[in-house]
Amino acid sequence: MTLQLAIDTATDVGSVALGEPGRIVAEIHFSERRHASVLAPAVDQLLRLADVGYDDLAGLVVADGPGSFTGLRIGFAHAQGLLGGRDDLVLGTVPSLLAAAWPSVCLLQRPVAAVYDAYRGEVFGAIYDVEARTILAPQCCSVDELVRRSPVTPAVVVGDGAALYAEQMRVWTGRDPVGPPLGSPRAGTLLQLMALPDAVTQIADLGEFEPTYGRQAAAQDRWESTHGRPLHDPARDRR
Repeated sequence: MTLQLAIDTATDVGSVALGEPGRIVAEIHFSERRHASVLAPAVDQLLRLADVGYDDLAGLVVADGPGSFTGLRIGFAHAQGLLGGRDDLVLGTVPSLLAAAWPSVCLLQRPVAAVYDAYRGEVFGAIYDVEARTILAPQCCSVDELVRRSPVTPAVVVGDGAALYAEQMRVWTGRDPVGPPLGSPRAGTLLQLMALPDAVTQIADLGEFEPTYGRQAAAQDRWESTHGRPLHDPARDRR
């Protein structure tokens, strides 16, 4: 069995899942922005539920954003810790918005938009089709701008941002949006997407990789505004 551990911490709703490409063995969800304290125990519990150990893992797949800066950092830090002692483990990533949209794409067999709340009056949004191809690449913008940039009208919009801007979503699609919990991302969907060609990106060098945050953290914005210069990023020095 080629067991894969899936991690999604891109939004307030986090989850971990265990399985193989196209098949879920077990899944655990957690919420309320407790990712830092809950993620490691959730992975341990997940392995116990499946009666396997860390040595049984063949790889990891992680939702790589856009989304919560802190949430993505927590997810990738945990993945790095697991990968650090195992040269044989492979890391794959999936766009978090694709993972959120995919269940509805499969159900409706039409393009679906996924929209996360990005705060500051903006959203992270993207549109995907029935072959998991990108129709509109992830954007960070207002809802009005997202609609303007879209080359198609999606069948429905999912995600916490869709629920937050529900009336605009109804005007856009003619349907009620699908918010949490049904419209929340799931780690199990990452496993399902692993069965599709080109849906997962394999990361060759973990030291050179950074999640797709969508934009920099608010704290970094404040620091750069106060000091009048970019915040030093050690990751850039490694590139």
